[in-house]
Amino acid sequence: MSRKYKFRNQQKLYFVSFSVVYWIDVFTRREYKDLLLSSLRYCQKEKGLEIYAWCFMTNHVHLIIGTQKEKMQDILRDFKSYTSSQLKKLIIKNPHESRKEWILWMMERAGSKNGNNHGYQFWQQHNHPIELSGNEMMQQKMEYIHNNPVVAGIVERPEDYIYSSAKDYAGAKGLLNIEFIE
Repeated sequence: MSRKYKFRNQQKLYFVSFSVVYWIDVFTRREYKDLLLSSLRYCQKEKGLEIYAWCFMTNHVHLIIGTQKEKMQDILRDFKSYTSSQLKKLIIKNPHESRKEWILWMMERAGSKNGNNHGYQFWQQHNHPIELSGNEMMQQKMEYIHNNPVVAGIVERPEDYIYSSAKDYAGAKGLLNIEFIE
């Protein structure tokens, strides 16, 4: 990983994105997104993760995060490791997953290509954390996150997409507890 993409200052907020291997559209099913939600809630409660903005797209996740407890790189490592194994189990057990064999094959392919000891890989290895140095940059990244579903044609207004913090910033309660960027 490039030195440019490291968490240098744990006291700052960071914009983080991470994607499914080969950009597979896994998060088209509610149960997979709900697993991400419960895992983020756990990280908030047990690891001190602070979430300021978030959005789950079909094949990637965007977050603006901070922490007052564990290191962000450790929280994300644990989050990605746990969700990877749990999502694999959900995919295997899901009788409605028509792409099951293909998704598992792609995960195995990514794992063997990257020397993964587990034989499979769900998430791409990088997180690309970007330190948010000022209010203008925070606002720009938050708008980017919230407008992702609009640009993708999923919704007309950011606050209509339930798997995002846009609803919170529009004045209603969303699916995760967030800290607000003023």
